[in-house]
Amino acid sequence: MKIGDQVRFLSEVGGGRVSGFQGKNIVLVEDEDGFEIPMMKQDVVVVGNDDYDIGKVKTIERDKPLPSSSLKARESEEPEEKPVTFKPKPLERREGERLNLYLSFLPDEVKEISSTGFESYLVNDSNYFMQVSLMSAEGASWRLRFCGIIEPNSKLFVEAFDRSQVNDLERLCVQAIAWKQDKPFALKPAITTELRLNLTKFYKLHIFRPNEFFNEPNWTEDVIRDDKPVRGVFVDAEQVKEALSSSGRQT
Repeated sequence: MKIGDQVRFLSEVGGGRVSGFQGKNIVLVEDEDGFEIPMMKQDVVVVGNDDYDIGKVKTIERDKPLPSSSLKARESEEPEEKPVTFKPKPLERREGERLNLYLSFLPDEVKEISSTGFESYLVNDSNYFMQVSLMSAEGASWRLRFCGIIEPNSKLFVEAFDRSQVNDLERLCVQAIAWKQDKPFALKPAITTELRLNLTKFYKLHIFRPNEFFNEPNWTEDVIRDDKPVRGVFVDAEQVKEALSSSGRQT
């Protein structure tokens, strides 16, 4: 392996060009966006000049078939091809040592906000891997909507839903566990938090705006901010009015 070689990662999706080395065991890999990613040598494999897209592993094509023994070795090295949605992996950020998790909603047709469907994403704005479960309330019970691992400093598609399913999202519960791979890290407590969304925002065009995570118009709610769960509570105006009236009668 030498500077200039095209490589791909064995333990995760992605790859790039070898730009240098650190000691005997660390290789620096520059991806297509110019990020320099340190990787252990045993976690990368040289693939020649094949092009790689961050977000999808491509199958290597050859003119001649390999011997069966070589094919078995190659099959054990290559992960199953699957689409993902995360951004190119940057180096760790100082502010990324605190957990920040967001839930974002993107309309399919923002100009038809009263009738459009939506996509939802979880955004992990930290240096930690997170295993996240997202649930919605059904009376006194809960239904699992998503469970998966979100890589550091990345976003992951959760689900698509239409206008008729919006009411299912009024009460949500998020559970998250955070860690780092192959390096020491500060221990973070497991987090469980409940959110209550103001569903009227799904009908308000001005709520949906681009932000640092999406170029498209979106509505993003805090779930975890600086290691602390954010409890979103929407209080109905009629309930407040009734409570005030009751208080006045008692006095």
